[in-house]
Amino acid sequence: MGVDGLDLPSTERLRLRRLTVADVDALVELDSDPEVMRFLTGGVATPPAMVRDEQLPRLLAQYERHPGLGRWAALDRGTGDFLGWFALDPSADGTEAELGYRLRRSAWGRGLATEGSRALVRYAFETVGVRRVWAETMAVNERSRRVMVKAGLRYVRTFHLQFDDPIPGTEHGEVEYELRADAYQERPAARRAR
Repeated sequence: MGVDGLDLPSTERLRLRRLTVADVDALVELDSDPEVMRFLTGGVATPPAMVRDEQLPRLLAQYERHPGLGRWAALDRGTGDFLGWFALDPSADGTEAELGYRLRRSAWGRGLATEGSRALVRYAFETVGVRRVWAETMAVNERSRRVMVKAGLRYVRTFHLQFDDPIPGTEHGEVEYELRADAYQERPAARRAR
């Protein structure tokens, strides 16, 4: 049994576990790759102090406020190597979750983002019982948009935000995808199967 009485999702190739303070270096390394950060910061690394003193403490505190939701380290099931993270970041009331993923470049192109995202969508509805899973990315981030669709989310809208320091592609806007519990329940069982 996993934390809080809930088994964390896993897949054939991925094992997810809660983040810990021991993950700081791996998270800093992940966020220091310009290609990983391309559609987030324009390739600028997240400062280590921000990961250590702001982001990680906030993520660790989420586990207690919203059991079953949060952000998890993604490990290669065969080697145990840190590949990145997956998330079901909770809404303020915990009834909705934002799907997220960030993987090392060495994990790209292997279908791991889709594999992990599908497992999290299933977990969000069947185990946690959220009413909606949603995700956002830059409109120009075609790879991430494909993962969202393959995970069962549907396009909702394109919207434009104002940024002090916009990165290339910002002018095309952001996109939102979602899957609601009622639509998930209507999907054939074979499509939900592992």
